[in-house]
Amino acid sequence: MMFDGVNLIAVAAAAITSFIFGALWYGVLGKAWMQAADLTEEQTKPNPVVFGTAFFCQVIMAFVFAGIIYHTGETNIRTGIISALMIWVGIVMTTQIVNHRFQGMPWRLTLIDGGHWLGVLLVQGILIGWLS
Repeated sequence: MMFDGVNLIAVAAAAITSFIFGALWYGVLGKAWMQAADLTEEQTKPNPVVFGTAFFCQVIMAFVFAGIIYHTGETNIRTGIISALMIWVGIVMTTQIVNHRFQGMPWRLTLIDGGHWLGVLLVQGILIGWLS
């Protein structure tokens, strides 16, 4: 199923899989993340609205990312990985570094969150490249 060159099945698979990746990432690094973000367990209790919003954002992200990969002219795993790395270095990490420095957050938080988004982009890039 395609929408203007974007494979919607690949988008759905990328969104679901990257959301699962995030759950695993923060499942392992949750305590370190809470400490770095200066949050308590009470502040991070599971909230269905937050999880729903996060998943919705993963869908939008996967759809836009699929469009970016499609516009490179070649949709495959290699292009997905290269695109993921370029977006991560040039957009995600630069914004996270700026935001966290102005917020006075520790570098550890930037590395934990940045690692999460690198994993998300790689998962999405690989799946979009493979399934499209």
